[in-house]
Amino acid sequence: MSLSLLNLSACRPLITSSGGTARAATATLSADRVLLCPRIIWRGVKAGWYTGPKRGAKPLNYNLGSGLPQLTQSPDAALARLDHSLPRRSGVLAIKKGMTALYNPETGRRTACTVLQMDRVQVVAHKTREQHGYYAVQVGSGWKPADNVTRPLLGYFAHQAVSPKRHLVEFRVRDATGLPDIGHMLAPDWFKEGQFVDTRSASRGMGFAGGMKRHNFKGQPASHGNSKTHRAMGSAGASQGGGSRVLPGKRMAGRMGGNQVTIQNVKVLKTDIEKGILVLNGCIAGPKGSLVQIQDAIKKSWPTFPPNTTASSESTATV
Repeated sequence: MSLSLLNLSACRPLITSSGGTARAATATLSADRVLLCPRIIWRGVKAGWYTGPKRGAKPLNYNLGSGLPQLTQSPDAALARLDHSLPRRSGVLAIKKGMTALYNPETGRRTACTVLQMDRVQVVAHKTREQHGYYAVQVGSGWKPADNVTRPLLGYFAHQAVSPKRHLVEFRVRDATGLPDIGHMLAPDWFKEGQFVDTRSASRGMGFAGGMKRHNFKGQPASHGNSKTHRAMGSAGASQGGGSRVLPGKRMAGRMGGNQVTIQNVKVLKTDIEKGILVLNGCIAGPKGSLVQIQDAIKKSWPTFPPNTTASSESTATV
């Protein structure tokens, strides 16, 4: 129920300057419509309102249009959404060489960066939707002696007319336009300075670690009767009734590190085509000598420039 108008008629006399009385005219007072309901606190309340930022007119990599994506339960719609969010180009492989720093000559600001080297990165094979169900590019890196390669793999590399590779990684692409020619050499000029990329690599293995180091547990008291359990994990779950078991996924001591880590929106600072060097901003997961997968950033606009094939396509023969 709401109050919109308050109609008040003159019910008391007004005193005039001559001392007499006069009846006041009927007055109508208008008031704003006010809902008679308690105020709802926004913080911590999950309601039907959308409190996030308004979606702009510029389509994102995840949406087919400017509005919310139309979710339909059909294979064709799922493929359409997946094709729209997949990168347009293939990624590359690089070896982490270490970290260094670059200085801005104008401001003198020091920027930590990671040095990656591309070692004979070459397109080995294609995967098409008609034959395999999806589009992908198989990229190989490095070199491996023929004595250390099995005969099936030797036949596979010979059929593709490429040398045996030490590393083989598959990068999914949107459609057939993102499939380079088999044997095409990929150089650091595949990316441009100032471009953002996503990196995937395995983090450094830390070995067996306790709960305090692995999961940042608080630990137990250092005094007041506690003995020999200062860094122990403590209770792992209930021990009564049907719940007397350790629930799956319980955080406890175990092997730490050695997991695949994806770092998004890493800026490309420098490229050296002659030495195959790629310098990225910040740190990349993994020790020296680890394999790093580099691909166009999925949360940034797709690059519109075509890949520079002048240095990459000098020779498509086996290395």
